[in-house]
Amino acid sequence: MLSRNKRDLTMADTARGPGGGRVDLLLVAEMVAPGARVLDIGAGDGELLRLLGEKRGVDGRGIELSREGVNECVAKGLAVIQGDADTDLSDYPNDAFDYVILSQTLQAVRRPRVVLENMLRIGRHAIVSFPNFGHWRIRLQVAFGGHMPQTDNLPYAWWDSPNIHFCTIKDFRDLCDVANAKMERAVALNAWGTPLRFNAPWWFWNLFGEQAVFLLSRR
Repeated sequence: MLSRNKRDLTMADTARGPGGGRVDLLLVAEMVAPGARVLDIGAGDGELLRLLGEKRGVDGRGIELSREGVNECVAKGLAVIQGDADTDLSDYPNDAFDYVILSQTLQAVRRPRVVLENMLRIGRHAIVSFPNFGHWRIRLQVAFGGHMPQTDNLPYAWWDSPNIHFCTIKDFRDLCDVANAKMERAVALNAWGTPLRFNAPWWFWNLFGEQAVFLLSRR
């Protein structure tokens, strides 16, 4: 699984809010109920866990693939252990958390469906954010440039990218159906971090949303 340390490279130019926090993380934090039990998958440097602790007063835990990321989190007083979403989520009991969060990592895990199903098993809710491969800029690069696209959210060349499962917003909706996940809330953000109209049709989100955040529960 890709750690958020590496994901910071893929999301280096992601829009930031007035306080300097990443807009997608601010949106994720808004979806979490105060005082909830939270597991952050791919905790990285602990930015999201810190935000959740400060803004929502959560009982936060995290797993992180890189030893460097774990050490950084522990140095900040965060409860983070080394772990891999593809293999270690199966060790957690059912309903261990209120929210399980996978932020900007879906495209880097080896088995997205299994990871999502485990998230919904061990948490009452799952929150997933990811870059949208169906964005119009990406489509233009493929259609007219004839090469794999590179954007602010996906800056790697195809031969050294850590991302192995690109998906669109439409693709993720299909995955939710297969994984028996209920969509409680969905938000698509444009390149400036502004949410698109909530009542816009899905094709509009798929075309103009640069990234998306989904709040899910079990059906």
